[in-house]
Amino acid sequence: METLQVTFLLFVLVPLVNPAPPLQQESLQFYEYDTDVSMGSLTQQDHEMQSKDIRKDGTNVSFDTSLMLQSDDSQLDVPPTKDTNLPTCLLCVCLSGSVYCEEIDIEAVPPLPKETAYLYARFNKIKRIAASDFADITTLRRIDFSGNRIEEIEDGAFSKLLLLEELSLAENRLVKLPVLPPKLTTFNANQNRIKSRGIKANAFKKLTNLAYLYLGHNALESVPLNLPESLRILHLQYNNITSITDDTFCKSNNTRYIRTRMDEIRMEGNPIVLGKHANAFSCLRMLPVGTYY
Repeated sequence: METLQVTFLLFVLVPLVNPAPPLQQESLQFYEYDTDVSMGSLTQQDHEMQSKDIRKDGTNVSFDTSLMLQSDDSQLDVPPTKDTNLPTCLLCVCLSGSVYCEEIDIEAVPPLPKETAYLYARFNKIKRIAASDFADITTLRRIDFSGNRIEEIEDGAFSKLLLLEELSLAENRLVKLPVLPPKLTTFNANQNRIKSRGIKANAFKKLTNLAYLYLGHNALESVPLNLPESLRILHLQYNNITSITDDTFCKSNNTRYIRTRMDEIRMEGNPIVLGKHANAFSCLRMLPVGTYY
């Protein structure tokens, strides 16, 4: 009887002396674009764990997981596109209010987390921006759509972005500008197909914070009207500008007026001879870059 009691105590105490090792948290590597790599490694580890430590009658039993892994790999090799219907933060990369959706061939703006402040969606195949794309994202401060195929921006697409400071639509196919949000400091629409009739007369007048305006390599026939006093850099190079007036940059009725903030105007590559319009630059601290004779 005493022997049975000792044996029973040893059986109970053994797990207490040698407890099972605690679960170890895996250190997951963060992949900025290639989510396939991280998903593949986790899938393989999961199958390996299932195939080990399965005991029956004291022997190890292992499963052949090659078919399952082959099936998974065939799905993971598919590059992420809009058609995969993946959540945005799997399709793109989300980091502390920033969403990076660059060079992944998306054709529309993906649904964004509501706290998004910075969106980088360069070099994709986006053709259109709808008003609904940013209807609920009022926290945006910077948007970069450079290098897409945007031809149309729906009215009011940026109307609710009251915090937006930087907007780039460079290297697209726009023929006209959308209504811009009021707090912009930087707007880049270089290398589009914009003509003067595609810019409303007061498009920039109320943008009292706008400091950097890039409209180079378009099809403008004239300098946009009502440029704000806040403007520091204006790029209009390589358009079709043929004439300017004394009121384009200055005020013909006020000879003492000076544009104190304007540091640079680029107009090279236009068919205009700037030397024929000397009075148009009387309020500037520096002459525009371009042809004078």
